[in-house]
Amino acid sequence: MPSDPLAPQDPPPTFDVPATPPAGKPARPTSAVHRTRAAALWLSLALGFLILVVLLIFIAQNTESAEFAFLGWHWSLPLGVAILFAAVAGGLLTVAVGAVRIFQLRRAAKKNLKAGL
Repeated sequence: MPSDPLAPQDPPPTFDVPATPPAGKPARPTSAVHRTRAAALWLSLALGFLILVVLLIFIAQNTESAEFAFLGWHWSLPLGVAILFAAVAGGLLTVAVGAVRIFQLRRAAKKNLKAGL
């Protein structure tokens, strides 16, 4: 009995064939475990703590007080703390500029979506 040509057909079976390594090189085993978000988070936490320890050592070694003046204000801080404040302020400024740019891009994308582009 012939099959119906319009009926959906199952795709042909596929077989995963491991690639053969070039001559002289041993086969490299492939891992069934892929990178996960949890692993990435764990790695970034570990790197963050390492950076924090380095910053704390830097601050502890630079405790000599330095005089600062800005727009008529005068104060003194330990040098390590002042440099850390400057780095944090620069990072916050970078995040603020990036957030404004992301907001602009999202607004433009919504506008284009509504216009049907």
